[in-house]
Amino acid sequence: MSLTTKTKLLVLSALAAAGALACASARRVESSSDQPRLVDPNATAETRALFVNLRRSARESRVLFGHEDDLAYGYRWFADAGRSDVKEVAGSYPAVYGWDVSGLERGSPVNIDSVDFDRMRAWIRESYARGGVTTISWHMDNPVSRGNAWDTTRALATLLPGGASHERYTQWLDRFADFALSLRARGRSGREALVPVVFRPFHEMTGGWFWWGAGRATPDEYRALWRFTVEYLRDRKGVHNLLYSYAPNAGGATGTDHYLDFYPGDEYVDVLGFDEYFQPPGQGGRGDPRSALAEHLRWVVTQAESRGKVPALTETGLETIPDSAWWTGSLLGALKADPAAGRIAWVLVWRNAARDVVRRDHYYAPYPGHPSAADFVRFRQDPMILFEDELPDLYALPPAGTR
Repeated sequence: MSLTTKTKLLVLSALAAAGALACASARRVESSSDQPRLVDPNATAETRALFVNLRRSARESRVLFGHEDDLAYGYRWFADAGRSDVKEVAGSYPAVYGWDVSGLERGSPVNIDSVDFDRMRAWIRESYARGGVTTISWHMDNPVSRGNAWDTTRALATLLPGGASHERYTQWLDRFADFALSLRARGRSGREALVPVVFRPFHEMTGGWFWWGAGRATPDEYRALWRFTVEYLRDRKGVHNLLYSYAPNAGGATGTDHYLDFYPGDEYVDVLGFDEYFQPPGQGGRGDPRSALAEHLRWVVTQAESRGKVPALTETGLETIPDSAWWTGSLLGALKADPAAGRIAWVLVWRNAARDVVRRDHYYAPYPGHPSAADFVRFRQDPMILFEDELPDLYALPPAGTR
């Protein structure tokens, strides 16, 4: 065998070995990406599956539609069993249900919007049995002044270890842990399990309207409190059915430029959310809100995908929906304006306050007879949007190659 031939064989062998090594490495990377890296390494099987499936749904631009307090009340009713303004217009319950636990810290039997906590538990179990997703925010009272969440008396630093309100805060977290661990139900599989919850504490921190927000607490204080909260619930209280959602806002002079100002770190966040509302014409809206939302969502999605997180539009809406084509023209239009903007796991609109209770019009989803109802049905029929009756089993892991 000539030296030239030997050299060629050695080169071919090296290339083959390198190719095999590359394939093995690619398989390792693929296998690694199949394994979700959650904040909680001991998360329940259903919680891990929810994370994987939400991330997959986002990548495929299959956006779940959500509504705050959907089962608790609507524009013309309050606490009527089985009712939902969304279902009565679109024919299905929403895929995502938003709830708020403000009031738990006071030991109140009802939350900030008069929703009975026992009934909330029942509605969460009911929606889980149908395959829906639960998200929970917490408009927590100010621990110093004892005012509500909008009382901006400086307080956050007092909740940290060694602070004057730290013991009180751990008691509040104990109550939340008890609530989260009480959410047991049978899912579609028939198996009883803890209901997974997307927990979204201390949201809209880049604005200054809550006591935990910008100008009321430093970023370092906020990050320390977030990390303490996660570690206390996960490690001390053994709550393993939570996904943790970080959700700044677009309102005011904040937006994506300040999105990461308070970020506690990838190891403490599962979901990158964003709260952005539309404003009626002549009431503070700037430029094209559809284009602005698309631009912001593209940024959030890019961040989420690079960090292995779930991206979501965690709050949005147009109060009273004065635009009869808002659903397909503005909201769906924003999701379709940029390929990345539509790669979010869900979009949640705010609540439909009962008119007879609040004595004003404060709603974000249509009710029967509303001028935007027909457009809402068209929105629901778009292949990009998923309501509850279209959901796959989000609480079972898909085959490894499809994650």
